[in-house]
Amino acid sequence: MEALRSRMLWLVGALLLVAAAAAGFLQQVTLIETTRVQAVIIAALLRGCAAFLVASFVVMSMVREYNDKVLELMLAQPWPRAAYLFGKLAGFSAAALALAAIVSAPLAFLAPAPRVAVWGLSLACELVIVASMSLFCVITLTHVVPALAAVLGFYLLGRSMAAIEIIARAAETSQAWTDRAANWLVTGIAAILPRFDLMTQTGWLVDAPPPAAALGSVLAQAVIYTALLVTAAQFDLHRQNL
Repeated sequence: MEALRSRMLWLVGALLLVAAAAAGFLQQVTLIETTRVQAVIIAALLRGCAAFLVASFVVMSMVREYNDKVLELMLAQPWPRAAYLFGKLAGFSAAALALAAIVSAPLAFLAPAPRVAVWGLSLACELVIVASMSLFCVITLTHVVPALAAVLGFYLLGRSMAAIEIIARAAETSQAWTDRAANWLVTGIAAILPRFDLMTQTGWLVDAPPPAAALGSVLAQAVIYTALLVTAAQFDLHRQNL
């Protein structure tokens, strides 16, 4: 209900219109493999914008409750804080799943429906992780700019981790301890972060669908990281004096 009242659907509609305009433009300028190029670029655009919309929606919603004292009113009721937190997580996750379904649907015109379904499932898992991270950051930081910056930094780092690892491996032959330390640091960060670079790949739309192991890894990461982030958010919420 909050997503509807905040006119999130208007933003999603505008995003789909931009995607349709981009698809028409690409059809005019692409000489070969037009459908393939359209699918790759439109999928990348929809994926990035969907993650930004989910992060913005969660952060703005929670900060509004902080500022309007709605959070204090809810926590004054005779139920544990965990009930409030898990209720928020359920609502935000439902909005993320609905958004993943909406933005995936137009890709059915550019790629086979089974591949679009797999891509949309991976996007839904990715957006649930983003929603959980946004919930944790806004409970911890309680302000729009720091929370949103932390979420976007977390997401962009996860998306670019493969490139960072390639750069870091180039220093493996170096004798300098600083290069080796940087390589170990990057390896450690990659082991902790969710591998967004391995999720929701555009190659799944235009080349071959992912193997079952890759899809299982995406689902497992969604479950594990959501559980970890919600546990951390619950600890921080119980720690606060409201």
